[in-house]
Amino acid sequence: MKTLQFREAIQEAMSEEMRRDESIYLMGEEVAEYNGAYKASKGMLDEFGPKRVIDTPISEMGFSGIGVGSAMNGNRPIIEFMTFNFSLVAIDQIINNAAKMRQMSGGQFNIPIVFRGPTASAGQLAATHSQAFESWYANCPGLKVVVPSNPADAKGLLKSSIRDNDPVIFMESEQMYGDKAEVPEGEYLIPLGVADIKRKGKDVTIVSFGKIIKEAYKAADKLAEEGIECEIIDLRTVRPLDYEAVFESVKKTNRLVILEEAWPFGNVATEITYQVQNKIFDYLDAPIVKINTADTPAPFSPNLLEEWLPNSEDVIKAVKKVMYK
Repeated sequence: MKTLQFREAIQEAMSEEMRRDESIYLMGEEVAEYNGAYKASKGMLDEFGPKRVIDTPISEMGFSGIGVGSAMNGNRPIIEFMTFNFSLVAIDQIINNAAKMRQMSGGQFNIPIVFRGPTASAGQLAATHSQAFESWYANCPGLKVVVPSNPADAKGLLKSSIRDNDPVIFMESEQMYGDKAEVPEGEYLIPLGVADIKRKGKDVTIVSFGKIIKEAYKAADKLAEEGIECEIIDLRTVRPLDYEAVFESVKKTNRLVILEEAWPFGNVATEITYQVQNKIFDYLDAPIVKINTADTPAPFSPNLLEEWLPNSEDVIKAVKKVMYK
């Protein structure tokens, strides 16, 4: 094992795949000369040159469309958004072209493209730069949506995403790029659609993904001091979603808390709640509790932002609620 920052794991995944396959290239704002807005493509321009690491104007619709068109012609683009908030400018290309071209062409065109960049809040970035769009993109058939929470998962999942023959939305976080953790040496892949049990427990299941899962870890440590054992599942991929992993855990613990940094209406947690009550209702000993942000745009004020975001105390309260404590 070696220790890498999250940004270094992303860079390694892209570079390893670009060495393996010359049809892969990286395109986006500041990915080349500046080494990436978050230094996630550091050194790649020097190694691969300006034809494969391409700086673009501020034109998300334009360079996303170029990526989709080149994927139809045999390339495997990696399109970087400086933030997924800016992907809204390109959403027509993502939803109406990338996600639908395989079906609309009767299978003549695969779209092996990865759209990657940070999602959700990252401090005081205010309402238009603090949005989580995982559930938006996961709602669209034809897209796969990946949201890793640590460097090792990020590298293995990104390599699998690049090799996938369908469009993949790969969502990171500005607040995770500096995170350090052990990453396996050598070649490894993590399949899409497979959740991971990050912490085993017998009393309650906590399901989460992305950077907000850190609040679940904090809560589980505190709850363990009171003798409550939490099982924490990191979904890693929200489309396809590993329902069976959730079902098997809930069958054991009989209680479920879902932690997601997203507005509360119609999100990933809502879908998991429906599936659990539909498929394994008789195993539940308490109503499911889901924890989300407040139902407002993200505030700029640090005090309000702290109240707006879910935190470990919210998780502790939810766990004690489903355990009737």
